[in-house]
Amino acid sequence: MKIAVIGGYGPSLINFRGPMLRAMKEAGHEVYGIAPLDSADVPEKLAEMGIKYIEAPIERTGMNPLKDLTALWGLVKILKEVRPEAVLSYTIKPVIYGSIAARLAGIKNIYSLITGLGYAFGQTSGKRGLLFKLVKNMYHAALACNKAVMFQNPDDRDLFKKLGIIPAAKAAVITNGSGVDLEHYASSPVPQGDPVFLCIARLLNEKGVREFAEAGTRLKEKYPQAEFRLVGPHDHGPDSISDDLIAAWQNSGIDCIGPVDDVRKELKNCSVYVLPSYREGTPRSVLEAMASGRAVVTTDATGCRETVIEGQNGFMVPVKNISALEQAMEKFILHPELMQPMGDASLKYAADKFDVNKVNATIMHCMGL
Repeated sequence: MKIAVIGGYGPSLINFRGPMLRAMKEAGHEVYGIAPLDSADVPEKLAEMGIKYIEAPIERTGMNPLKDLTALWGLVKILKEVRPEAVLSYTIKPVIYGSIAARLAGIKNIYSLITGLGYAFGQTSGKRGLLFKLVKNMYHAALACNKAVMFQNPDDRDLFKKLGIIPAAKAAVITNGSGVDLEHYASSPVPQGDPVFLCIARLLNEKGVREFAEAGTRLKEKYPQAEFRLVGPHDHGPDSISDDLIAAWQNSGIDCIGPVDDVRKELKNCSVYVLPSYREGTPRSVLEAMASGRAVVTTDATGCRETVIEGQNGFMVPVKNISALEQAMEKFILHPELMQPMGDASLKYAADKFDVNKVNATIMHCMGL
């Protein structure tokens, strides 16, 4: 079978969907990866996997009607040329425009993977409420074209059904996130010495980095030996953290490192992983930390709550609650003996529920591959 996988960021075809693309290829299918280039080495790396790459005219951010219409018709042209028998799209713009383009190209087997709802679903009133209504209606139109829709967590599935974005009868499958490669993110013992708390996220409010930095600042005053490391790119947009605030965090002892090419070294050197996000599909960075054998502190929020068994592999705190986050992190400073057994529990939980091979098998079964 000829399969097209459409994404909104070129390197994600390799970093996030690589194991899935390989699994499809190994099952005997002809696979095309369609996404913006973003990085010059994407075609070469996909070719090494036996995947054919086609550049897509999708802009990852912004909502310019003319550019988005151009992206839609560009995808229609690509799909008419490739003529795949099945199309799988992931992330918001590829799901919306990829699904509609596939229908216009005459493709019947159309599937989407909802990887999280993001900024548009953060507020349903005021100016952002207008964006929410627009995106909701666009999802409704696009997913009507789908044979089945996959979700990374049950909360997002239930919300889409409650809002009428998909009908109750529409096939909706839970994948347990994107999965994690347990071999690539090999576990290691928790380092000895002073505690190191790590958060890996884009520097956006909705990722909870503000809460991480504020809780870390408070703890740094009480426990100067503790380290707090914030790793991730500084995306500039309506939800981004200001440069002045990042500088203030640095001055308060929060180590704002910026993006790194390979997070495995950071995970290996940390004691506890922290992600106080407001909402996720299923947070990939948490899964990587779990596979690395690290205890987790995260929020009792959609997607995040799927990754923690309270008191076994970590702790959950309410969204935007800096004091609760501080107290949860402080437990590991006062009781460092919790780190290793909770890290071991994280690894077991990752293997049982989030192994990328199990997740990919679910996706391929949904697609009838």
